Order: sequence, then C-alpha cells, then structure tokens
Amino acid sequence: MAPSATEPVAPSFDRQSPIPPPQLYPVREAHFEQYPEPQRPDGYRTAVRRNDAAIVIDNGSSACRAGWSFENKPRLNVTPIFSKYRDRKLGKTYSFVGQDVLSDTTARGHMRNAFEAGTGIVSNWDVMESLLDYTFIKMGVDSSEGVNVPIVMTEAVANLAYSRKSMTEIMFECYNVPSLSYGIDSLFSYDYNNGKTGLVVSSSHSSTHVIPVLNSKAILTQATRLNWGGSQSADYLLKLIRLKYPTFPGKLNASQAEHMVRDHCYLSQNYDQEIAGYLDWEGLEDRDRVIQYPFVEEVIIQKSEEELAKIAERKQESGRRLQAQAQKMRLEKLVQKEQELEYYRDLQSRLVDQTKKEIKRLLDDEEMKDEAALERTIKELDKSIRKQRIKDVGGPEIEEEVEEPDYSLLDTPDDQLDEAGIKAKRHQRLMKSNNEARARAKAEKEREKARIAEEQRADEERRENNLEGWLQDRRSARAEIIQKMKDRDRLKADLGNRKSLASQIRMKSIANLASDAPTKKRRRGNDDDNFGANDDDWGVYRQIATGDGSDDEEEEDFGAGLKTLEADLLKYDPEFTDQHTLDAQTDWTKSLVHAFLRGPRPFDPKSQGEAHQLHLNVERIRVPEVIFQPAIAGLDQAGLIEIAADILTTRLNNNPNQGDFLKDIFLTGGHSQFQNFDERLREGLRGYLPAGAPVAVRRAKDPILDSWKGAARWAGSEKWKSSQITRADYLEKGAEWFKEHDLGNAYS
Repeated sequence: MAPSATEPVAPSFDRQSPIPPPQLYPVREAHFEQYPEPQRPDGYRTAVRRNDAAIVIDNGSSACRAGWSFENKPRLNVTPIFSKYRDRKLGKTYSFVGQDVLSDTTARGHMRNAFEAGTGIVSNWDVMESLLDYTFIKMGVDSSEGVNVPIVMTEAVANLAYSRKSMTEIMFECYNVPSLSYGIDSLFSYDYNNGKTGLVVSSSHSSTHVIPVLNSKAILTQATRLNWGGSQSADYLLKLIRLKYPTFPGKLNASQAEHMVRDHCYLSQNYDQEIAGYLDWEGLEDRDRVIQYPFVEEVIIQKSEEELAKIAERKQESGRRLQAQAQKMRLEKLVQKEQELEYYRDLQSRLVDQTKKEIKRLLDDEEMKDEAALERTIKELDKSIRKQRIKDVGGPEIEEEVEEPDYSLLDTPDDQLDEAGIKAKRHQRLMKSNNEARARAKAEKEREKARIAEEQRADEERRENNLEGWLQDRRSARAEIIQKMKDRDRLKADLGNRKSLASQIRMKSIANLASDAPTKKRRRGNDDDNFGANDDDWGVYRQIATGDGSDDEEEEDFGAGLKTLEADLLKYDPEFTDQHTLDAQTDWTKSLVHAFLRGPRPFDPKSQGEAHQLHLNVERIRVPEVIFQPAIAGLDQAGLIEIAADILTTRLNNNPNQGDFLKDIFLTGGHSQFQNFDERLREGLRGYLPAGAPVAVRRAKDPILDSWKGAARWAGSEKWKSSQITRADYLEKGAEWFKEHDLGNAYS
C-alpha cells in the first residue's frame, strides 16, 4: 500500500526532476477459471454412518461457499448468478451457474442474481434453486434422489420470515433433507475466533452490521445495520470514475470496480488532513495508481537513416527539376512577351501614316478600342518584361512612374463633348473619386496613429502620476479579458450540446432563414426579400457557424491584449509574478485538474495507451471513508463509529457488563479488510468514551472464511443437534417454524 499524504516526506520535491515511469496495474475482473469436477470426499460414508456429517453452506450475496463439516475449508466458492437461454438453431437450452456464466458470451446477457440488489435477502428463487442443484452436484450428492445429510446454512441478520420459509420449503420438498438449521454468518465467525462477550462489527458485501454479544449470545434487539458494504463501494467508485472520465474509451463494469476497491483503496488515518494534500505534487507519483485497460496502439513504421536520406535526396532532386521547369516556363513566357511587345510597337509605328478608317480597322483586328488602349498595352508589357528580367538576373527595383491625374474634362459641359469625350469624363470623375478616397483613408490612418500616440502619452503620464490607479485598471482589464475567454469557451461547449440554450437559438436562426415565411412580419405591399441590404445582416452567418464572439480575429485580439496587460503588470506591479500569468496557471505542472485526472506526469492525447488509463488517487481514500462518513455518498445514516458508540454508551449503558464489550470489538467480513480499519474504529470510539477506557479491537483470523469454518465447527456440537429443524418438525409445525439458538436469528 502506498504511503499516505499525512506521513512526513523527507526530500523536497523538484517538479523539474525526472519522474520514473508509472507502475501500470492491469484491470482485473471476474472471469471463468476452470470447470470443477463433481467430487465426493473420502470420509463421506464413514461420516454419514456416524451421523455427524453435514453440508455447510455460507449463503452470501457475493459468494456461496459450500463444503463438508468435517473438512478444513469449503469445497466450492460459487457466485450466486444464473443464466439460461435457448439456442434456436441447435434446438437446445443451456443453463449456467456461478462463474460458468462468464464462459459464454450469450449467457452474460441473460445473467440474473439470486439476491436482491444491495441486500442479503434472496429474491429470485429459481436462481437459488439452480444454485443449490449446482452445489450438491459438484459436492458429489445426487440431489435427484434426495440429500440424505443435514444442512447448515447462514442467513442475513433479521432475515425476512417469507425468505426463510421459502428456503425451508425448497430444502424439505425438493431435496428431502433430514434436517436444516440456520445461523448468522458474523456470529459463526465470532464463535470460531473464541469470542464470548464483545461487539461484533461485520462489514460484508451488501451491508454492515453491529451486533453486541453477551456470554456467547447475541443481543439482537440492539443490533444495527448500516446500508453500506462492498457492492455499494464498488458502485460508488464506478460512478466516480464515470464522472471523472466521461469519454473513457474502455468498458467499465461493477466487477472491475470491486477489484479496484479491494486492490487499491485504503482507509486514511486522518481523512480531512490527507484529502487536503492528496493531490500535492510532492509524493503524488506514489499515491497515484494507474490502471491500464487493453488497447491497440497505432503502428508507426520507423524508417532507418539510410531510407530517410534517400527520401530527402529524392525530394531535393524533385525540387531541382521543378525549379528548372519553372525557370524554363518563365523564359518561354518572357520570350513570348518580348515578341508581343515588338509586334505592338511595330503596329504603333504603322498607324502613324494611316487614315482614321484604316487605323480603326487595324485596332479592331487586335480587339482594341483606340490608340490609348494600344499605348497602355505596350507600357504594361514593357513593365512586365523589365520586372521579369530583374527577378531572373537580379538588380534594383524599378520605381513606377506616377503620372499626374488629368481632370480637364470635369469642367467641360456634356453638350460640348462627343460620345468618346463623355466616356472619358466619366472615367476622370471615377479616378478623382478613387484618389480622393485614398487620400481620405491615408489621412484617417495618420489621425489614428496620432490618436494612438496621444493615448500612449496620456497612459504613460497617468502611470507616472498615479501608479496604483493605473495598475488597478490593468488588473480590471485583464480580469475582463479572462472572463470573456471563459465565456467564449463555455459558448463553444454549449454549441456542442444540442440541448443547450445556445444551440437552440442557433437552430431557431437556421430554421427562420430556411423558412418560406420567416417570423419577422413584412409590410403590406413590400414582399421583396431585402436581406443583405444592411451589412449587419451578414453577421448572422458568422453567429450560426461559430456563435457570438468566437471568431478567429477576436480570439487573436484576446490573446494579444492579455499578453500586453500581463507584460505591463509584470514590469510595474511587484505583486504580479510569472506564476500569476494565464500561461503559468494553465500549465499542466501547476494544474490541480491535471493532477486529479492524469497524475504527476504529462499526458499525450495521441497515445492510445495513455488514453486507456485510469488514475486512482483521491478515490482510494474517499470510497472506503463512506462507512465512517456516509454523507460523502449521500447516505442518510450515521457512520459506523456513531452507531457503535450509541450501542456502547446509550443502549448498553445500564448493562453491568458494559466494560466487557469494549475489551473485545471484533471485525469480520470481506469489507473490513481495509488498511487502518481497526485503528480508525479504535481512535474514533475513544472520543465517545471516558478517558482511559480500555478499547480493544481485533480482526478475524480469516474475515472471509471464518463464518463458514465457524458454522462447520458448530455443526458437530450438541447445540447444533438441539437447534436442527427435522423433517418431522417441518411436517408438523410448518415452514414458518424454526428453532432459536445463540448464533441465529430470533423468531419475529
């Protein structure tokens, strides 16, 4: 078991120091092991002749343990589950009992339990009868001819009369047993460990019972039950894991959770103190248990250095070929442009001595409007050729000649111009508008630069005159940006949930846009759809795609503005350090959430192995702690210490042997095997008892098998013979009648 967080650790923890790889624990669950052959013990006939042989059945909700009373341990350990289905293709019906259910995939889907969930009461008698058939067959007893040996069976504390009646009827009617006797499993275990007077604390699979025993007789009127045991702990751990890893790719089930509780959980000596520091980075690698689920890793073929060198050489050769081809194509284009330029210059020279009609014919053949268009074409070709030559052979950039704009036609009336003049006037008016717009934009940029410079000067002046107020504004602005980033991330998450308000609003917008009759009313006589006439209308598409305030530009502005503010605070605020920046707070080495989910090591989301890992840390002490603090799991009951203290100090207050109960507090049951269970119970009871009161807590030799061993030893005693329900008693007094004894239930 790993050291607890409350134990002192000598060396200091350096987060930069390398942490060794984690120890991976394979996931465990119940599985089919082997087929048990029916076997009758060697001393069976001799024991039957002596009339001191009995079949002892510890009928628990987690396992049914059966064996012969003259042996040292049970022969069978059967899970009380049953499955039955019919194969229609083969026309056969198959039945499976116990672990055999896990050997067949189809049988798993039809699995049923004999006990009611979370209790020790039998509720499914068809399953119980099949379980008894299986038990007798495997023990070498032919149940079809009747079981001719007595039966000793354990039952839950305060077992229901109907449940006991049904069990009695099955034993006498179906199996014709000669006698039957019942007893409480925890009392058998206490008797086997030589207990006389004390407090029995039995924490089993379905519940926890506290029973005071005086002179080997249980005081059942003061017994108390806590509805928490191994099955509830497994269910609670399973809920915590599913809440912790909602998208875990592996298959989780209750059987795996039961093994995790048994293998990795322990009780803390000081829960409140240990849970507060459980996720501290110091020593977390020892407290964090990594459960590895099966996975299939993506196979990445690693290439040798020679292969990588060949690939690089092929890429370089391919690049050289492409460069050569591109240069050849540029040269061909350059030659073509030079030929075109020479052709157009020749055409321009031929137009000098031609008539207007001939000039128009020549220009129409070249698809040009006038001589000005030809001049522009020649200038563009010449400019393009010079640029291409400079690009290929190098040289200084050519400065473009900027011609003065000509607006001479703007003051001329239209009636004094022909059609060509009017077109030229329109062109000059458009050019003038463009030049004026560019001039206004340039002036606006200059004014914006001046405004920014003025704001920076005023900000510097305010910082020098009122540093504290300036820093407070920076802090407020930083907090506002961080809140906006959180709201943006929350909105993105809500858009991924179809039931969220953001997704509903988005779907309403889409439905309204796609509808033939949108919800917005149109004016009478104006049915034209003018959507898009206003620039704001186009924002709806951005809202539908990503949601309000979540576009890329805004995200970049958030990051740049936040870094600027944090840089100012780091420079001028002595209380603001690198640890307070958002990058440092989101660093996994400082994240409490990362320590909770992934432990003290970095997480690679691309690794299938790490994606199929569960990290158990705080769950290791939180799940077992429920038995002492039931409110942790929402259970409205007192804890085990409060129950035991109430029995010892209040209910048994007038008992003259009150001090004897404190001297022997006995722990039994599989759920009581947690580390520090006895210490927590002892130290917790001291707070309710007078100072110096002797408190002795001890464990059973074998908390799981001692109940069966105690029943087996009791089966050969005189008390057993006087406590049997014989077949004659059953026929005379009915199935409801049974005999009371020191280790059994009382008639109710």
